[in-house]
Amino acid sequence: MSTLHRRALLSLTAGAGLLAAGCANTTSTATTPAAPALQGTGDLGVVIERALGALTLVNTSTRQAIGRVEGLGDLSHASVVFSRDGRYAFVFGRDGAATRVDILAQKITHRVMQAGNSIGGAISDDGRLVVAQNYTPGGIKVFDAATLELLADVPATMPNGQRSRVVGLADLPQRRFVYSLFDAGAICIADCSDPRQPKVTTLPNIGKQPYDALLSPNGRTYIAGLFGEDGLAMVDMWAPKLQVRRILGGYGRGEQPLPVYKMPHLRGWAIAGQHAYLPAVGRHEVLVVDTTTWEEVGRIPVAGQPVFVMARPDGRQVWVNFSVPDYHRVQVIDTPSQTIIDTLEPGKAVLHMEFTPRGESVWISCRDSHQVQVYDTHTRQLQASLKVDAPSGIFFTARAQRMGF
Repeated sequence: MSTLHRRALLSLTAGAGLLAAGCANTTSTATTPAAPALQGTGDLGVVIERALGALTLVNTSTRQAIGRVEGLGDLSHASVVFSRDGRYAFVFGRDGAATRVDILAQKITHRVMQAGNSIGGAISDDGRLVVAQNYTPGGIKVFDAATLELLADVPATMPNGQRSRVVGLADLPQRRFVYSLFDAGAICIADCSDPRQPKVTTLPNIGKQPYDALLSPNGRTYIAGLFGEDGLAMVDMWAPKLQVRRILGGYGRGEQPLPVYKMPHLRGWAIAGQHAYLPAVGRHEVLVVDTTTWEEVGRIPVAGQPVFVMARPDGRQVWVNFSVPDYHRVQVIDTPSQTIIDTLEPGKAVLHMEFTPRGESVWISCRDSHQVQVYDTHTRQLQASLKVDAPSGIFFTARAQRMGF
Protein backbone atom coordinates (compact mmCIF):
# COMPACT_ATOMS: atom_id res chain seq x y z
CA MET A 1 0.00 0.00 0.00
CA SER A 2 1.34 3.43 -0.93
CA THR A 3 2.01 6.15 1.60
CA LEU A 4 -0.82 8.23 0.07
CA HIS A 5 -3.32 5.37 0.47
CA ARG A 6 -2.27 4.78 4.09
CA ARG A 7 -2.81 8.46 4.95
CA ALA A 8 -6.26 8.49 3.34
CA LEU A 9 -7.29 5.37 5.29
CA LEU A 10 -6.10 6.85 8.59
CA SER A 11 -7.97 10.08 7.89
CA LEU A 12 -11.16 8.18 7.11
CA THR A 13 -10.84 6.08 10.29
CA ALA A 14 -10.29 9.16 12.45
CA GLY A 15 -13.27 10.90 10.88
CA ALA A 16 -15.46 7.88 11.57
CA GLY A 17 -14.34 7.97 15.22
CA LEU A 18 -15.19 11.61 15.55
CA LEU A 19 -18.55 11.06 13.88
CA ALA A 20 -19.31 8.18 16.27
CA ALA A 21 -18.31 10.29 19.24
CA GLY A 22 -20.51 13.12 18.02
CA CYS A 23 -23.47 10.74 17.68
CA ALA A 24 -22.81 9.40 21.17
CA ASN A 25 -22.75 12.92 22.60
CA THR A 26 -25.97 13.84 20.84
CA THR A 27 -27.70 10.76 22.24
CA SER A 28 -26.38 11.44 25.77
CA THR A 29 -27.58 15.05 25.73
CA ALA A 30 -31.03 14.02 24.64
CA THR A 31 -31.52 11.46 27.40
CA THR A 32 -29.90 13.25 30.39
CA PRO A 33 -32.29 15.58 32.28
CA ALA A 34 -31.20 19.19 32.44
CA ALA A 35 -29.87 20.28 35.82
CA PRO A 36 -32.16 22.75 37.66
CA ALA A 37 -31.14 26.35 37.38
CA LEU A 38 -29.16 27.51 40.40
CA GLN A 39 -30.56 30.43 42.36
CA GLY A 40 -30.14 32.00 45.76
CA THR A 41 -32.94 32.54 48.23
CA GLY A 42 -32.26 36.14 49.21
CA ASP A 43 -34.84 37.66 46.87
CA LEU A 44 -37.52 35.02 47.22
CA GLY A 45 -40.74 35.02 49.22
CA VAL A 46 -44.20 33.52 49.59
CA VAL A 47 -47.75 34.83 49.28
CA ILE A 48 -50.53 33.09 51.19
CA GLU A 49 -53.47 32.01 49.03
CA ARG A 50 -56.05 32.38 51.75
CA ALA A 51 -58.96 30.46 50.24
CA LEU A 52 -57.14 27.57 48.56
CA GLY A 53 -54.59 26.62 51.21
CA ALA A 54 -51.64 27.23 48.92
CA LEU A 55 -48.50 29.35 48.59
CA THR A 56 -47.48 31.37 45.58
CA LEU A 57 -43.68 31.56 45.46
CA VAL A 58 -42.30 34.88 44.21
CA ASN A 59 -39.03 36.50 43.16
CA THR A 60 -38.78 40.10 44.36
CA SER A 61 -36.07 41.05 41.85
CA THR A 62 -37.98 39.96 38.77
CA ARG A 63 -41.35 40.74 40.43
CA GLN A 64 -42.79 37.46 39.18
CA ALA A 65 -44.40 34.32 40.52
CA ILE A 66 -41.98 31.40 40.18
CA GLY A 67 -44.04 28.50 41.51
CA ARG A 68 -46.84 27.27 43.70
CA VAL A 69 -47.23 24.79 46.57
CA GLU A 70 -50.60 23.31 47.50
CA GLY A 71 -51.91 21.23 50.40
CA LEU A 72 -51.36 23.58 53.34
CA GLY A 73 -54.86 23.35 54.82
CA ASP A 74 -56.78 26.24 56.37
CA LEU A 75 -54.82 29.44 55.76
CA SER A 76 -57.61 31.87 56.63
CA HIS A 77 -55.18 33.16 59.25
CA ALA A 78 -51.59 32.16 58.59
CA SER A 79 -48.06 33.28 59.30
CA VAL A 80 -44.62 32.27 58.05
CA VAL A 81 -41.07 32.21 59.41
CA PHE A 82 -37.94 31.16 57.53
CA SER A 83 -34.88 29.02 58.15
CA ARG A 84 -31.59 30.89 58.54
CA ASP A 85 -30.57 30.16 54.94
CA GLY A 86 -33.95 31.24 53.60
CA ARG A 87 -34.58 27.90 51.92
CA TYR A 88 -37.38 26.62 54.13
CA ALA A 89 -40.64 28.36 55.01
CA PHE A 90 -42.48 27.25 58.15
CA VAL A 91 -46.19 27.89 57.71
CA PHE A 92 -48.61 28.01 60.65
CA GLY A 93 -52.29 27.69 59.70
CA ARG A 94 -55.61 28.28 61.38
CA ASP A 95 -56.30 24.52 61.45
CA GLY A 96 -53.36 23.94 63.81
CA ALA A 97 -50.96 22.58 61.20
CA ALA A 98 -47.27 23.40 61.04
CA THR A 99 -45.79 22.83 57.59
CA ARG A 100 -42.19 22.98 56.37
CA VAL A 101 -41.90 24.00 52.70
CA ASP A 102 -38.75 23.77 50.58
CA ILE A 103 -38.93 26.96 48.51
CA LEU A 104 -36.26 25.88 46.02
CA ALA A 105 -37.68 22.40 45.42
CA GLN A 106 -41.21 23.87 45.62
CA LYS A 107 -42.63 21.11 47.79
CA ILE A 108 -43.72 20.25 51.34
CA THR A 109 -41.07 18.34 53.27
CA HIS A 110 -42.82 17.92 56.65
CA ARG A 111 -46.29 18.61 58.02
CA VAL A 112 -47.78 18.01 61.47
CA MET A 113 -51.23 18.71 62.90
CA GLN A 114 -50.03 20.07 66.21
CA ALA A 115 -53.09 21.93 67.59
CA GLY A 116 -56.75 22.72 67.04
CA ASN A 117 -56.19 26.39 66.25
CA SER A 118 -52.82 28.00 65.66
CA ILE A 119 -52.16 31.63 64.73
CA GLY A 120 -48.41 31.91 64.40
CA GLY A 121 -44.90 30.77 65.16
CA ALA A 122 -41.28 31.75 65.62
CA ILE A 123 -37.83 30.28 65.01
CA SER A 124 -34.85 30.35 67.38
CA ASP A 125 -31.79 32.50 66.76
CA ASP A 126 -29.71 29.43 65.87
CA GLY A 127 -32.42 28.16 63.51
CA ARG A 128 -32.74 24.80 65.25
CA LEU A 129 -36.07 25.23 67.04
CA VAL A 130 -39.50 26.18 65.74
CA VAL A 131 -42.23 27.20 68.18
CA ALA A 132 -45.97 27.38 67.49
CA GLN A 133 -48.37 29.62 69.43
CA ASN A 134 -51.80 28.11 69.87
CA TYR A 135 -55.33 29.20 70.68
CA THR A 136 -56.65 25.65 71.06
CA PRO A 137 -55.36 24.20 73.25
CA GLY A 138 -53.77 27.31 74.67
CA GLY A 139 -49.99 27.14 74.92
CA ILE A 140 -46.83 26.77 72.86
CA LYS A 141 -45.17 23.74 71.31
CA VAL A 142 -41.47 23.37 70.53
CA PHE A 143 -40.33 21.45 67.44
CA ASP A 144 -37.06 20.39 65.85
CA ALA A 145 -36.75 22.65 62.80
CA ALA A 146 -35.22 19.92 60.61
CA THR A 147 -37.80 17.20 61.28
CA LEU A 148 -40.76 18.89 63.03
CA GLU A 149 -40.35 16.36 65.84
CA LEU A 150 -42.24 17.56 68.92
CA LEU A 151 -39.74 18.38 71.67
CA ALA A 152 -41.96 20.06 74.27
CA ASP A 153 -45.60 20.96 74.94
CA VAL A 154 -45.92 23.99 77.23
CA PRO A 155 -49.53 24.67 78.29
CA ALA A 156 -50.61 28.24 79.08
CA THR A 157 -52.46 27.30 82.24
CA MET A 158 -54.33 29.91 84.28
CA PRO A 159 -54.95 29.76 88.06
CA ASN A 160 -58.45 28.37 87.45
CA GLY A 161 -56.98 25.42 85.55
CA GLN A 162 -58.18 26.58 82.15
CA ARG A 163 -55.84 27.42 79.29
CA SER A 164 -55.26 30.85 77.84
CA ARG A 165 -54.94 31.69 74.18
CA VAL A 166 -51.38 32.65 73.20
CA VAL A 167 -50.58 35.72 71.09
CA GLY A 168 -47.59 37.92 70.28
CA LEU A 169 -44.95 35.17 70.06
CA ALA A 170 -41.43 36.40 69.21
CA ASP A 171 -37.92 34.95 69.32
CA LEU A 172 -35.24 36.22 71.69
CA PRO A 173 -31.49 35.49 71.77
CA GLN A 174 -30.22 32.24 73.32
CA ARG A 175 -33.16 30.05 72.33
CA ARG A 176 -35.68 32.09 74.28
CA PHE A 177 -39.20 33.06 73.26
CA VAL A 178 -41.57 35.69 74.61
CA TYR A 179 -45.36 35.64 74.25
CA SER A 180 -48.57 37.02 75.78
CA LEU A 181 -51.62 35.30 77.26
CA PHE A 182 -54.84 36.87 75.98
CA ASP A 183 -57.12 35.40 78.63
CA ALA A 184 -54.71 35.59 81.57
CA GLY A 185 -53.34 39.11 81.06
CA ALA A 186 -49.73 37.97 81.34
CA ILE A 187 -46.42 37.91 79.47
CA CYS A 188 -44.29 34.73 79.47
CA ILE A 189 -40.64 34.12 78.63
CA ALA A 190 -39.73 30.53 77.74
CA ASP A 191 -36.07 29.54 77.98
CA CYS A 192 -35.65 26.64 75.55
CA SER A 193 -31.89 26.17 75.92
CA ASP A 194 -32.94 22.63 76.90
CA PRO A 195 -35.71 22.28 74.33
CA ARG A 196 -37.24 19.21 75.97
CA GLN A 197 -37.60 20.99 79.31
CA PRO A 198 -38.35 24.69 78.74
CA LYS A 199 -38.27 26.98 81.77
CA VAL A 200 -41.06 29.58 81.79
CA THR A 201 -41.04 32.92 83.61
CA THR A 202 -44.47 34.58 83.90
CA LEU A 203 -45.10 38.30 84.40
CA PRO A 204 -48.73 38.65 85.57
CA ASN A 205 -51.20 41.54 85.70
CA ILE A 206 -50.01 43.31 82.56
CA GLY A 207 -53.52 44.55 81.62
CA LYS A 208 -56.68 43.24 80.00
CA GLN A 209 -56.59 41.07 76.89
CA PRO A 210 -53.21 41.51 75.19
CA TYR A 211 -54.12 40.89 71.57
CA ASP A 212 -50.77 41.16 69.76
CA ALA A 213 -47.22 42.23 70.46
CA LEU A 214 -44.00 43.37 68.84
CA LEU A 215 -40.30 43.15 69.52
CA SER A 216 -37.95 46.03 68.73
CA PRO A 217 -35.35 45.30 66.03
CA ASN A 218 -32.56 45.03 68.62
CA GLY A 219 -34.59 42.63 70.77
CA ARG A 220 -34.65 44.91 73.78
CA THR A 221 -38.26 46.08 73.97
CA TYR A 222 -41.34 43.85 73.93
CA ILE A 223 -44.68 45.66 73.73
CA ALA A 224 -48.10 44.03 74.01
CA GLY A 225 -51.18 45.90 72.82
CA LEU A 226 -54.20 45.70 75.12
CA PHE A 227 -57.66 45.22 73.68
CA GLY A 228 -59.53 45.34 76.98
CA GLU A 229 -58.28 48.80 77.93
CA ASP A 230 -56.43 51.77 76.53
CA GLY A 231 -52.68 51.45 76.76
CA LEU A 232 -49.88 48.98 76.17
CA ALA A 233 -47.65 46.79 78.33
CA MET A 234 -43.88 47.03 77.85
CA VAL A 235 -40.96 44.90 79.08
CA ASP A 236 -37.28 45.85 78.87
CA MET A 237 -35.75 42.48 77.96
CA TRP A 238 -32.26 43.76 78.85
CA ALA A 239 -33.15 44.64 82.44
CA PRO A 240 -31.54 42.51 85.18
CA LYS A 241 -35.01 41.92 86.62
CA LEU A 242 -37.85 41.69 84.14
CA GLN A 243 -40.92 43.72 84.97
CA VAL A 244 -43.88 45.21 83.13
CA ARG A 245 -44.32 48.92 82.61
CA ARG A 246 -47.59 50.40 81.41
CA ILE A 247 -47.26 52.99 78.65
CA LEU A 248 -49.75 55.22 76.79
CA GLY A 249 -52.44 54.57 79.37
CA GLY A 250 -55.81 56.13 78.55
CA TYR A 251 -54.87 57.44 75.11
CA GLY A 252 -58.57 57.37 74.19
CA ARG A 253 -59.93 58.34 77.61
CA GLY A 254 -62.80 60.80 77.71
CA GLU A 255 -63.77 60.25 74.08
CA GLN A 256 -66.52 58.07 72.64
CA PRO A 257 -64.83 54.80 71.55
CA LEU A 258 -65.50 53.56 68.04
CA PRO A 259 -66.48 49.97 67.26
CA VAL A 260 -63.45 47.86 66.37
CA TYR A 261 -63.94 46.17 62.99
CA LYS A 262 -60.60 44.37 62.87
CA MET A 263 -57.89 43.87 65.45
CA PRO A 264 -54.81 45.89 64.48
CA HIS A 265 -51.48 44.14 64.11
CA LEU A 266 -48.43 45.40 65.95
CA ARG A 267 -45.95 43.00 64.30
CA GLY A 268 -45.20 45.47 61.53
CA TRP A 269 -43.24 47.50 64.12
CA ALA A 270 -43.04 50.96 62.62
CA ILE A 271 -39.95 52.59 64.08
CA ALA A 272 -38.14 55.50 62.50
CA GLY A 273 -35.40 57.41 64.25
CA GLN A 274 -36.48 57.94 67.84
CA HIS A 275 -40.18 57.52 67.11
CA ALA A 276 -42.48 54.52 67.02
CA TYR A 277 -45.74 54.58 65.07
CA LEU A 278 -48.54 52.44 66.47
CA PRO A 279 -52.17 51.80 65.45
CA ALA A 280 -54.71 53.30 67.84
CA VAL A 281 -57.33 50.63 68.62
CA GLY A 282 -60.77 51.67 67.37
CA ARG A 283 -59.62 55.10 66.27
CA HIS A 284 -58.74 56.74 62.95
CA GLU A 285 -55.29 57.64 64.20
CA VAL A 286 -51.68 56.53 64.29
CA LEU A 287 -49.94 57.19 67.59
CA VAL A 288 -46.45 58.69 67.57
CA VAL A 289 -44.32 57.62 70.54
CA ASP A 290 -40.89 58.79 71.70
CA THR A 291 -38.85 55.60 72.13
CA THR A 292 -36.57 57.16 74.75
CA THR A 293 -39.40 58.00 77.16
CA TRP A 294 -42.21 55.85 75.70
CA GLU A 295 -44.60 58.73 75.93
CA GLU A 296 -47.01 59.91 73.27
CA VAL A 297 -45.73 62.90 71.34
CA GLY A 298 -48.27 63.11 68.56
CA ARG A 299 -51.16 61.64 66.61
CA ILE A 300 -51.61 61.46 62.87
CA PRO A 301 -55.21 61.39 61.55
CA VAL A 302 -55.64 58.65 58.93
CA ALA A 303 -58.39 57.43 56.61
CA GLY A 304 -59.75 54.64 58.83
CA GLN A 305 -58.97 52.23 61.63
CA PRO A 306 -55.34 51.20 61.04
CA VAL A 307 -54.48 47.50 60.88
CA PHE A 308 -50.82 47.42 59.81
CA VAL A 309 -48.58 50.43 60.45
CA MET A 310 -45.29 49.51 58.79
CA ALA A 311 -42.06 51.46 58.37
CA ARG A 312 -40.02 51.30 55.19
CA PRO A 313 -36.63 49.77 56.09
CA ASP A 314 -34.89 53.16 56.05
CA GLY A 315 -37.55 54.69 58.31
CA ARG A 316 -38.32 57.57 55.94
CA GLN A 317 -41.90 56.43 55.32
CA VAL A 318 -44.65 54.61 57.21
CA TRP A 319 -47.33 52.79 55.23
CA VAL A 320 -50.77 52.16 56.73
CA ASN A 321 -53.68 49.95 55.69
CA PHE A 322 -57.14 49.82 57.24
CA SER A 323 -60.08 47.70 58.35
CA VAL A 324 -63.51 47.81 56.74
CA PRO A 325 -65.03 49.96 55.34
CA ASP A 326 -61.76 51.63 54.33
CA TYR A 327 -59.74 48.56 53.41
CA HIS A 328 -59.34 49.53 49.78
CA ARG A 329 -56.96 52.31 50.78
CA VAL A 330 -53.30 52.59 51.76
CA GLN A 331 -51.82 55.81 53.12
CA VAL A 332 -48.18 56.89 53.21
CA ILE A 333 -46.78 58.94 56.10
CA ASP A 334 -43.65 61.05 55.63
CA THR A 335 -41.85 60.61 58.97
CA PRO A 336 -39.81 63.86 59.02
CA SER A 337 -42.99 65.96 58.65
CA GLN A 338 -45.36 63.34 60.16
CA THR A 339 -47.92 64.08 57.47
CA ILE A 340 -49.82 62.02 54.91
CA ILE A 341 -48.13 62.44 51.54
CA ASP A 342 -50.13 59.97 49.47
CA THR A 343 -53.30 57.88 49.45
CA LEU A 344 -53.40 54.85 47.16
CA GLU A 345 -56.22 52.51 46.19
CA PRO A 346 -54.42 49.31 45.14
CA GLY A 347 -57.53 47.11 45.03
CA LYS A 348 -60.32 45.53 47.03
CA ALA A 349 -59.63 44.32 50.58
CA VAL A 350 -55.99 45.21 51.19
CA LEU A 351 -54.82 42.73 53.83
CA HIS A 352 -51.04 42.92 54.05
CA MET A 353 -47.91 44.76 52.93
CA GLU A 354 -44.27 43.68 52.73
CA PHE A 355 -41.23 45.80 51.83
CA THR A 356 -38.32 44.47 49.84
CA PRO A 357 -35.17 44.26 52.00
CA ARG A 358 -33.90 47.72 51.07
CA GLY A 359 -37.34 49.26 50.75
CA GLU A 360 -37.34 50.31 47.10
CA SER A 361 -40.62 48.44 46.56
CA VAL A 362 -43.63 47.41 48.60
CA TRP A 363 -45.85 44.42 47.79
CA ILE A 364 -49.54 44.77 48.68
CA SER A 365 -52.09 41.95 48.76
CA CYS A 366 -55.61 42.74 47.56
CA ARG A 367 -57.71 39.75 48.53
CA ASP A 368 -60.98 40.51 46.74
CA SER A 369 -59.23 41.73 43.59
CA HIS A 370 -57.13 38.52 43.52
CA GLN A 371 -54.02 40.56 42.91
CA VAL A 372 -50.70 41.45 44.48
CA GLN A 373 -49.69 44.97 43.53
CA VAL A 374 -46.05 46.10 43.62
CA TYR A 375 -45.31 49.82 44.05
CA ASP A 376 -42.18 51.92 43.83
CA THR A 377 -42.03 53.46 47.32
CA HIS A 378 -40.32 56.64 46.08
CA THR A 379 -42.67 57.48 43.20
CA ARG A 380 -45.66 55.42 44.39
CA GLN A 381 -46.08 54.20 40.83
CA LEU A 382 -47.26 50.67 40.09
CA GLN A 383 -44.35 48.43 39.06
CA ALA A 384 -46.07 45.06 38.66
CA SER A 385 -49.36 43.28 39.17
CA LEU A 386 -49.47 39.55 39.94
CA LYS A 387 -52.59 37.42 39.65
CA VAL A 388 -52.94 35.46 42.91
CA ASP A 389 -56.07 33.78 44.26
CA ALA A 390 -57.32 35.59 47.41
CA PRO A 391 -53.88 36.71 48.58
CA SER A 392 -53.35 37.65 52.21
CA GLY A 393 -49.99 37.48 54.03
CA ILE A 394 -46.79 38.29 52.12
CA PHE A 395 -43.50 37.09 53.59
CA PHE A 396 -39.99 37.58 52.17
CA THR A 397 -36.95 35.50 53.14
CA ALA A 398 -35.19 38.64 54.40
CA ARG A 399 -37.22 38.06 57.59
CA ALA A 400 -34.84 35.20 58.38
CA GLN A 401 -32.18 37.76 59.35
CA ARG A 402 -34.44 39.83 61.61
CA MET A 403 -35.27 39.28 65.25
CA GLY A 404 -38.97 39.07 66.08
CA PHE A 405 -39.99 38.05 62.56
